[in-house]
Amino acid sequence: METIEKLTKTLRSHGMKITPQRLMIFKVLENNTSHPSAEDVYKRVKKVYPAVSFTTIYKTLETLRKLGEIREFAIDDDRKHYDPNTEIHHHAICSACKKILDVFEDFSPHVKLPDFIEKDYTVSGFQISFFVTCKECN
Repeated sequence: METIEKLTKTLRSHGMKITPQRLMIFKVLENNTSHPSAEDVYKRVKKVYPAVSFTTIYKTLETLRKLGEIREFAIDDDRKHYDPNTEIHHHAICSACKKILDVFEDFSPHVKLPDFIEKDYTVSGFQISFFVTCKECN
C-alpha cells in the first residue's frame, strides 16, 4: 500500500473525500501484515471513531481494492481478508487459528498450467495458499 499521503492524493483524484475515518482506515492498513477482515478494520476504527459505520469501512476497502492499493482474498466462506502488500506473494494459513503469513517465494517454475488455460487464456497472475498448522496450534 502506498504511503498515506500518496494514497490520499490518489483517492482525491478519484473524487473521494478524505475523512478522518478514512484516514484511520489507511492507518490501520499501513504496514499491516495480519491480513485483517473488514470486521477487524471496523473494530479498530470504531475504537477511535465510535460513530463510524461498517458500510464506510467496507466501501473504502472496496475502493482501495479496485484501485489496486490492497488485495482481497478469502480463506474461508465466512469473510474476505485484505492485504496492503500488493507485491506478488502467497500465503500460509493456519487451519486452526486462521493466522495468515506471507510467503515470498517464486513458484512459477514449478507451476504447470493445464493446456486449455495456456491455449485459451492470458494468465495475469496466481496465488498459492498453503493450509498449515502453526507451531502455537500444533
